[in-house]
Amino acid sequence: MPHAAQPILDPLAYLADTDTQRLAASMAQEAFSRAFQRSVRATDDRQAQAALKARCHHWCQASAEATAQPLRLALLISGLDQWGLAYSQAFQLRALPALSELIGALRNGLEPRSEARFQRFFEQLEVEECAAIDFKIALRRHIHLALWHAMAACDSDAAATPISQALGSLLLALHARMPTLGWRLLADSLASIQLALLNATPPSELAQRQTHALFAALRQALPAATYQRILAHSGQAVLAWQRARQAH
Repeated sequence: MPHAAQPILDPLAYLADTDTQRLAASMAQEAFSRAFQRSVRATDDRQAQAALKARCHHWCQASAEATAQPLRLALLISGLDQWGLAYSQAFQLRALPALSELIGALRNGLEPRSEARFQRFFEQLEVEECAAIDFKIALRRHIHLALWHAMAACDSDAAATPISQALGSLLLALHARMPTLGWRLLADSLASIQLALLNATPPSELAQRQTHALFAALRQALPAATYQRILAHSGQAVLAWQRARQAH
């Protein structure tokens, strides 16, 4: 597909390369997971929260380039925001206190110049689709796959369907917000979901049924050409995985 071969020019790549962006997505996932557990368990472990904040702060400050430090913070907080929104929608949560506390703690104490740079980078992430594209792809893959695993772990369709529907809504909202590059993020996420289903030993009937329903809902909601483009791209990734597996 000629469209898939076109390179994406990331305006932030000079401050955060691909590895850094993917690490930022992993950091956001780890930090959210810990904050989420504290929120749902209603624990008040101040020492654990302080350690998590210190770890995040240390990573943001680890870059030798001063301008890159507020960018790292913008990536991390953007990721935490998106994790929080996704889980709030999927599990109908009104608030995640530990997450809000962590985000506030990371924002507090920025000196004026760093605060201005942070705001500029944060807004750039929102309005420019190609800004930190590797971060966005990795982040969304983590979020969508986590929700899929949560759905697959349910013991009934009644419990699984709301999560699956929330996942579908998130995928469609992402495509609407990123009309040019969103299809790539969807293709990556759907490929990851397909691989997770293939790797299940054995895949449950519920997981297969819900995944089929998710793909069918996306097919109905998206323009036919867009859905076929997404499916072809994700199918290539699955096929490459299958060939690599057979080679071993």
